[in-house]
This record gives sequence, C-alpha cells and structure tokens, in this order.
Amino acid sequence: MASADKNGKWSLDGKPIKIDKWDTAALKNALDDSAKNVLIKNHGYVEHHGLMDGRLLICTIAVAFAMFALVWDYFKPFPESRPILILCVTSYFVLMGILTVYTTYKERGIFLVALEKDRAGMDPDNIWTLSSSLRKYDDIYHICLTFTDGKTKEERKTEISKSVASFFDENGVLCTDLYEPEIEKMRESLTTDKKGK
Repeated sequence: MASADKNGKWSLDGKPIKIDKWDTAALKNALDDSAKNVLIKNHGYVEHHGLMDGRLLICTIAVAFAMFALVWDYFKPFPESRPILILCVTSYFVLMGILTVYTTYKERGIFLVALEKDRAGMDPDNIWTLSSSLRKYDDIYHICLTFTDGKTKEERKTEISKSVASFFDENGVLCTDLYEPEIEKMRESLTTDKKGK
C-alpha cells in the first residue's frame, strides 16, 4: 500500500518510489495516483468505474468479433468463410474507431470518477472527476478537478498547470508534501463554492 514517509516522499512499503524523470508516462502516472489518493483515501470518496467499463465493453465486443472470425474460419476454412471474415474484420475496425472517439471525447484524460455519498442517504451522490494531461517532452502538468452537484447537476471546476519539477526531487521521487496540498486546495475551493451557494 502506498503512503508518504516523514519527509513527504511517495513510498511503497517504506521504500521511496523512484521514477525516471525523463519518462513522461511514469511522471504522469505517479502524479495521477497521488491525486487519486487524496480523494479516495483521505476523504473516503467511492471510485466509480463506469467510464472505464464503457471502454472495456467496446474492447470486449471487438475481441468477440475477432474470436468469432477465428472460430468460424477453423470450422469453415477460407474461401467458404470469406463473407463472415469480411463482416468480422470490418466490425472490429469500426469498433476500434468508436473506441478512439470514446477515449478522445468522452474520457478526455479522466483518470478518476469518485462519488461523494450523501451522509443522510437521501440526496443523489456528488461526483468528483479528476483529469490530467502531460505532453511528451513537456514539463507542464495540467490537472483539472470537476465537481458535479448531485441535486442540481451544476458543474464547477478548477485546474492548475505547473512544472513537474515542482513536485519531484532531483532523484525522481514524488514529494507528496508538496503535491497533495495542491490537490487539497483545489478540492477545498470547490467545497467552499458549494457551501456558499
């Protein structure tokens, strides 16, 4: 289980997690996981997997078409299986196109959808969404926190853009004592707006 040590370094079983400072994907994943930790572990929000389930459903259907084509061709070898193969291959590529559109326009870099349960259990859940981006060969990490009110469906968001050097030491270790307070400030700014309404 991941936690921060007394120096605020991101650690796993007491050992700091070191990443290659030049690996953009590793930088982004470490920052994303730490931000996720703030909402899920620190505040007890419940992670909702609906967005990921949509992607898995599209992939499962695409793989089912590919598997069906494989099995059909085994029992009825080419050229008898030609129409089925054309149908399955076409379906697979159409579904890959749908998957691309889904990840580009629906997911949009979202790595966490968390539900804030109503304590009384009467009102719908509030929804917190975290999304981020970090371009290859760029040091500016963009993170956006969106709050959707369960009752009114009103949406508010806040975002920050900072260099990854602000949150990692010279050895490539994430300093959670510098990063997690930034996420906490973002959450508090949206919570303050919520209370003020």
